[in-house]
Amino acid sequence: MKIEKIRLDYEVYENPQEMSKIEQEIIRKSIEVTGKAYAPYSQFFVGAALLLENGEVITGANIENAAYPLCLCAERVALAAAESRFPGVAPAVMAVSVVYPKNQPAYPIPPCGACRQVLGESEARHGQNIRIILNGHSGVVYAFRSALDLLPFGFTPGVFTT
Repeated sequence: MKIEKIRLDYEVYENPQEMSKIEQEIIRKSIEVTGKAYAPYSQFFVGAALLLENGEVITGANIENAAYPLCLCAERVALAAAESRFPGVAPAVMAVSVVYPKNQPAYPIPPCGACRQVLGESEARHGQNIRIILNGHSGVVYAFRSALDLLPFGFTPGVFTT
């Protein structure tokens, strides 16, 4: 038997003002779009802002459904909207913000497993990393160099090809 280790490096900022102007703007848009979320069941409002390689910023908010598995996460809404509007244009940076009035977390909340998988495949499809920025309510921000940092053993497109 052999034991392997996974090392994860990520950046921690005390607040968004420590980041570049474009990243601050993407975070601002992700916070703004939480107000468009439809979350009557969980009251967990999520907004995502996606900067594309062509400079366009596409946003998405979560959309809940009484049949829980039919919910749409903000991250996947933004990715689908981007691919629909600008097919083949690679995503470069995604900021994700959460508003949860019942119990606002003091740290950034990462995407769910399904979103991590879809983000990872988007990276593979476009051949480049997506910088993931997670905005926390308390001001602290996490930044990851790649979506795959959040899902190191995700499925890859080659798994199902021969």
